[in-house]
Amino acid sequence: MSGRTSRAASARARTCAGEEPAALVPEALAAIRRLVALDASRGATAAVPAVRETLRRIPQLSADPARLRDRDLLAALAELSEVIGWILFDAGHYRRARRMNARSLALAELCGDRATARLTLLNHSMLEAHTGRPKAALEAAARVAGPRPLPALVGSLVLVRRAHATAMLGGRREAVALISRARSRFLDGASPNDPPWAWWIDRTELLGHEGWVLSRLRAWGRAVPLLYEATTAPGPSYRHLFTAELLSALVRARAWAEAEELIADVAPRAAGIGSVRTTETLGATAGLLLASPGAPANLRDAAAFLLESLPAGPGGPDPLDPRNHPA
Repeated sequence: MSGRTSRAASARARTCAGEEPAALVPEALAAIRRLVALDASRGATAAVPAVRETLRRIPQLSADPARLRDRDLLAALAELSEVIGWILFDAGHYRRARRMNARSLALAELCGDRATARLTLLNHSMLEAHTGRPKAALEAAARVAGPRPLPALVGSLVLVRRAHATAMLGGRREAVALISRARSRFLDGASPNDPPWAWWIDRTELLGHEGWVLSRLRAWGRAVPLLYEATTAPGPSYRHLFTAELLSALVRARAWAEAEELIADVAPRAAGIGSVRTTETLGATAGLLLASPGAPANLRDAAAFLLESLPAGPGGPDPLDPRNHPA
């Protein structure tokens, strides 16, 4: 073993034992910027290898949070864990995302980072809703509240999460009221107390979610225009999900011509979609079309082509298993 390797191994051993080098905080912050940029430009599945490398380079992400003492390090690791949890969720690693969300919350609690804890809880609410647990989604959203009124954008996003879960539970009037309140709260404008992470809560995000909630309520006539506007606006990669929800709404509304036109646009680029949530929704809608005898034959053919064009689901080694990112 070379001297360089020996020193690196020794430094890693000391770090795992509890020593926290000052360089680790900027390294964690750099990893956050790198992962966020990669997720926004290429999607979550493309970011998973970078997540695995980050876990290898920063072993404190897998250490007992209670063993860490430095407040700045705890805050950086809490934020990094939140970003990793989001990526794992959008990449379809739901069990692993839950574990990373729990770590983010534990780290944020230790250093009093309420802003990161709130974002993690809002992400977790979305994860619970996506995996068919609307009551758990409501519980996660409820935990965001504190002794003081929430900042405008944070409050708007809490209402969005509650609207989705309530719609899933069949609360039609309440869901409509919640998403309407979310829109009104957003239109009030960002407050000075809104955290830096709230930058992505914009008009397009609210339009897409409003259309999606209305689609859950089978209000196709109101949902489709909102989802269409959200899909045609520029934005980060994960907003392909609104396109998938638009196709689902069109098919369930039996708008065959519009659905075929959208499939013709999506299928050629489906292999490059980096969100498993999105490709799962597209695949489910294509499967529904194939099983619908009332759908035109040419639309069923388009659905079969879309299914063939979608990338494979998540697989491979567990990115959170230390055995899969050795030194």
